[in-house]
Amino acid sequence: MSPANAREERPWGWFEILFEEPGLKVKRIMVKPGLRLSLQSHEQRAENWVIVQGKGLFTLDDRTFDLQPQQSVFIPKKSRHRIENPGSDELVFVEVQTGAYLGEDDITRYQDDFDRA
Repeated sequence: MSPANAREERPWGWFEILFEEPGLKVKRIMVKPGLRLSLQSHEQRAENWVIVQGKGLFTLDDRTFDLQPQQSVFIPKKSRHRIENPGSDELVFVEVQTGAYLGEDDITRYQDDFDRA
């Protein structure tokens, strides 16, 4: 388990855990311009994302739509999702995870620009 506020670098940007307790985790996530997260799902958690800065192109299952600052989305367990930063500024959002298990290994990747399993 990562300590709160420890920044973890990823090929697309970084995330930091702001708060964590059983059944709840809050992260701040930054996606670099022109990059995107993997198309993924989670078996044991749902997520709520709130855009703080920048603009995102968000995919949820078979729907894709734009997100602006102060907009939010709910991602149910087992839903395929991803966000892309099509702009020239950093995309920053807050992710609130809820569920029985919130480990980083609860990720099924369907497509990934960085060839991660």
